[in-house]
Amino acid sequence: MTRYLIQRFLIMIIMLAALSIIVFITIELPPGDYADRRALDLRSQGMTVTQQDLIAMRHQFGLDRPWFQRYFTWITNIVLHGNFGVSFGMHRPVADVLGERVGLTVLLAIATIIFTYGLAIPIGIYSAIRQYSLGDYIATIIGYFGMATPSFMLALILLYFSVMVFNNSVGGLFSSQYAEAPWSWPKFVDLLRHLWVPALVLGLGGTAFEIRTMRATMLDEKNKLYVTAARAKGLPEWKLLMKYPVRVALNPIASTIGWELTAIIAGAPLVSFVLALPDTGPLFLRALLDQDIYLSGAILLMYSLLTILGTFLSDVLLALLDPRIRYGERV
Repeated sequence: MTRYLIQRFLIMIIMLAALSIIVFITIELPPGDYADRRALDLRSQGMTVTQQDLIAMRHQFGLDRPWFQRYFTWITNIVLHGNFGVSFGMHRPVADVLGERVGLTVLLAIATIIFTYGLAIPIGIYSAIRQYSLGDYIATIIGYFGMATPSFMLALILLYFSVMVFNNSVGGLFSSQYAEAPWSWPKFVDLLRHLWVPALVLGLGGTAFEIRTMRATMLDEKNKLYVTAARAKGLPEWKLLMKYPVRVALNPIASTIGWELTAIIAGAPLVSFVLALPDTGPLFLRALLDQDIYLSGAILLMYSLLTILGTFLSDVLLALLDPRIRYGERV
């Protein structure tokens, strides 16, 4: 087990190193740079920006160097000093800007994962045990609805009904009296009271998919010969289900944690923008529009890290659930 974990961890580090290159190339792909964006803003204010001014701005921001030199400097400062560079638009260290929001992003991702699997696993088990019952049909309808509805549209629907019906917006993560207040226990409780809305929006599609996955796998496992043999020996039904078919059915569920985290991260910026969440989502969109390469690159790198950690967690859970699933070992 230790060897397996070390191997998966080393693979994770290699993947993150490769992704850092892809991230930097990706944010360099759009035409122009921050100097062009800044010049456009100045011209819209009636100011004159010459070619010499553009050259001076590119030199000021270090954009006159080749991209591979800037990447090497960027990644070296991250690895050796934890320095992600300076945000061009906000004129602040990227680490300070992200430090104010990254905690909320991670908390939102964890809450969504807990919501997704906390509902999907028991509902999927119930649907398989009570196949073709009323509860099974209801879970199926909810599943199709969740898989068919885009997360940002669900956010807009919730916002509309909360304002028009209940006269209270579900946007944001804090009540007005706690939005700018320092952290305290009441503020944390208020955060938890608001956190279920974005968790529901981001997690509904994944929950629907995992319900269908758990149900299908349970239906496939519960009538197999080894389960019938255990039932014939007089093992209590609930104990039999939890010990055998449920444990096997959890394998495909555990293997999708990395995918679900990727889907959550991909949908988070738009949902955060719609719900006015103070996490990295709106900040990421603004950085992309402004071509603030170090800020957007750091956020993309953080998203990549969360995805890789989710995949690593999937590997660990699979190894714990089924000892046959080990890297380099035969079944």
